[in-house]
Amino acid sequence: MDRLAIYITEDSYDKFLCPFIHAYLQSLEGTQVDIMFVSWAVRALTEEGARAIRVNGHHADQDQFVRDQVAAAGLPADIHEFIRTLKETGCVSLYACDMAASIYGVTKENLVEEADGIVGASWFLNEKAAQADHCQYF
Repeated sequence: MDRLAIYITEDSYDKFLCPFIHAYLQSLEGTQVDIMFVSWAVRALTEEGARAIRVNGHHADQDQFVRDQVAAAGLPADIHEFIRTLKETGCVSLYACDMAASIYGVTKENLVEEADGIVGASWFLNEKAAQADHCQYF
């Protein structure tokens, strides 16, 4: 696979793991991975938002357990650290949806440095998702 596009909509810690792990593993194989953060997930592209992410719902009491297991698996347990690790592969691009950014308070000024910018949904669909060999939605 040459190109993978991923959409992330959820902001629960455990819901970031699957797309981040897919992106990481594929990037290690040389796949270009483009990730679009939409809805609540866009907040992960800010330092404040990344710090606030926890396991939600009926597994909320297992937050530390999950983080410990992620670390034991050799992956970064902190969301911002995981974003850094993805970016360091040289094969992962991270985009904030402009509409989600305007709704959830994400601006160019508070984006983490690893983010590739705030982009329109149509741009991502046409330039990244439509060009990808595979597209995943989380």
